[in-house]
This record gives sequence, structure tokens and C-alpha cells, in this order.
Amino acid sequence: MKKTISIIGGGASALILGCELDPEKYTVSIFEKNTALARKFLVAGDGGLNLTHSEDEEKFILRYTPHEFLETSFKNFSNKDLIKWLNNLGIETFVGSSGRIFPKKDLKPIEVLNRLEEKIKNNHVTINFKHEWNGFSSNNELLFKTPTGNKQLQSDVVIFCLGGASWPVTGSKGDWITYFNEKGIKTIPFKASNCSFNINWPKEIIKSIEGKPLKNISITCGNKVNAGEIVLTSFGIEGSGAYPLSPQIREELDKFGHAKIFIDLKPLLSSEDALKKITNSRPKLSYTENIVKQLNLNKTQIILLKSVMGKSDFLNPIKFVNNLKNLELLISSLGPIEDAISSVGGISLTEISKDFELKKIKNNFVVGEMLDYDAPTGGYLLQSCFSMGKHLADHLNDL
Repeated sequence: MKKTISIIGGGASALILGCELDPEKYTVSIFEKNTALARKFLVAGDGGLNLTHSEDEEKFILRYTPHEFLETSFKNFSNKDLIKWLNNLGIETFVGSSGRIFPKKDLKPIEVLNRLEEKIKNNHVTINFKHEWNGFSSNNELLFKTPTGNKQLQSDVVIFCLGGASWPVTGSKGDWITYFNEKGIKTIPFKASNCSFNINWPKEIIKSIEGKPLKNISITCGNKVNAGEIVLTSFGIEGSGAYPLSPQIREELDKFGHAKIFIDLKPLLSSEDALKKITNSRPKLSYTENIVKQLNLNKTQIILLKSVMGKSDFLNPIKFVNNLKNLELLISSLGPIEDAISSVGGISLTEISKDFELKKIKNNFVVGEMLDYDAPTGGYLLQSCFSMGKHLADHLNDL
């Protein structure tokens, strides 16, 4: 007699599990509280469905914080393996200018999801919508709230794919965390990741900088440096240049109550060369006009530099260049988690085995953003969910 597997949640990990679990060995059911699968998957596709990244595998795995728990899964199902797997389903991909991987341009996110759902249904998986998981019974049976009333279900194997706490509009609220706490499973409070960061700008510059980008910069926090661009907002900053620093910024906020970041406005220009450009030129221009011309600075950069420097420092070439290459900004808090691209927190990694089984509840597994790890933007979070789901499917199929 076949064993039963209940997959709780219908996100990215659930999709690949539904495609890959052996229907000859298991009777598989997915339980989703919404009326459709993968709502967060589709919302993420609004700006182009970033499936993964083309980065070299050795560098790819190091993008995660921590990365060790994911190494085996990623090695067995890497970004290259995911691309091949998608192609076999008729989902062709291409590499964007940033190295990110997308479905071919005439393939919409809903069409990608439809092909995955078709594979799931062909794999004889039952999908149960409007089934909201409401915790465990005293003997670890699954409790559900449904349109027809409460249900209780016993399953041989349970796989939780409930997501984190970002984008609650898609149903990803993280409120499931209390059910695991009740079972004595260690959890970490959710925090925003890949989010906006609050900077208390001087009031007089907000109107001038709001909505303005800083391009081709590098940002340092702690011992990590990241190149990219950010957008200045009345709240603070956001953008791909700052998102990968989320772990370091959170760590400093937790430790000191604030986090310091240092922006190099001209990372391709050395301090020595910048100083020479200023001091060796003798144009018939004012000091400010001269540095703007020689260093190719824009109005926003000048406003920021003046906001952190007194007049005497601004007029001192050495001190000016020091700030140009090391502009210090103070982050006072994270942006709201409901606006964050992803979250960190959830089930502590100490609570799972190498195959994602809960150590305290046998035959219950947890994968995806429910776990306490960080993934930057660029397809890394989605790849990790697919890698974990594929690893677990292979593990269960081999039992």
C-alpha cells in the first residue's frame, strides 16, 4: 500500500515536490489556503519572472547566509540543473543583461505556472484549495480550516512549504510560527530582508534627493562590499546595491541599534587619481564647478556630500576625496516587513536534519523560506526553494 504525503502550502518548493515525488510510491496531496497555487511566485513575476541566476556555481552558493545547510541540495540541483529541468517542461529561458535567468520573452509567468501545474496533475497529485493549516492535534495530526468546516488529517509524511513573512498580501504571513513553538521547536522572529533601510535625512535635502538614483557605486557594511545602484527615498534607501547587505545591516542594528554603511561614489577611480584631478586642474571655474567637472559628479552626489561635511571640509580636497570614496550614512531601522522582498527568520536550522526533517517530529519536513536563512535578490531565493524541494523529493523517493 502506498504511503501518503501531505504538502502544506503551494509555493515554489511545493511545485517541484509535486512534479518530482514518485506517484508509484506515494499518494501525494497539496493543501493550499488560497484559491490558486503560487501567488507569491506570480507576484514576483510582475517585473519579469526571475527564475534563477547564471552565476558560477562556486560563487552562487556563497550568496546565501548561512550557506552550509544548502550546499548538498544545491550541488545536486544547481542553477544549471534547474534550467535543464525547466527546458524539459517546455519552459525555455534566457540570460538577461544582469546575469539573471528569465523565461523566454513570449512566455508569461502564468504560462510558466500552468506548465508546472500540468506536470503536477499528470503526476497524479491532488490539489486541495481553501485548506488553511491550523496547527497540530495532540497526536500530531494536521488540522485544517475549510469552507465546509474544520478537518483533521493523518498523513504518513508531511512537508511544510508555507513561506516566510514577506508580501502578506499573497497569504505569506508567517503566522504558522506559533504552531511550531507549541511543539517546542525553536523559531526565530521574522525580520525583513532585501528591503528598504531607514536613514534620517536632514529635512532640508529630502525634496532634492527623493526618487534620485545613485548608480555605479559600491557600498560597504561590516566586512562585506557590494557594487550596484540604489534609490534615495524620503524614508532612506532601497535597491539592488543595498539588498545583499541585509544580513550585515541587521546584525549591526541588533548589536548597536544602528548600522553604518559607507558608499564609494566613484569605485572605479582611486583616491589618488581623484585628488590629482582636483588639484592639478586650473580652470576658470569655482571650486564646486571644478570638482563637478573633473570628477563627473551630479547634483544629487554633491547634495549628499555637503550634507555630511562642513564647509571647510568640503573645500579641503583631501577631506572631500575621503568622503567621496567613503561617504558614511547611518541606518536607523529596517523597512516594514510587509514591503520587503523576502524575510529571514522562522524555523531554526538547528531543528532540521540534513534532509530537512524536523528532529522533534518524525516524518515532518520543512523547506523553503520557512527556514532561517538569507537569500539576495536575483533569483537566489527561488533557486534555493527549488533545490530544497528537489533534494527532498529525491530523498523520499529513495526510501
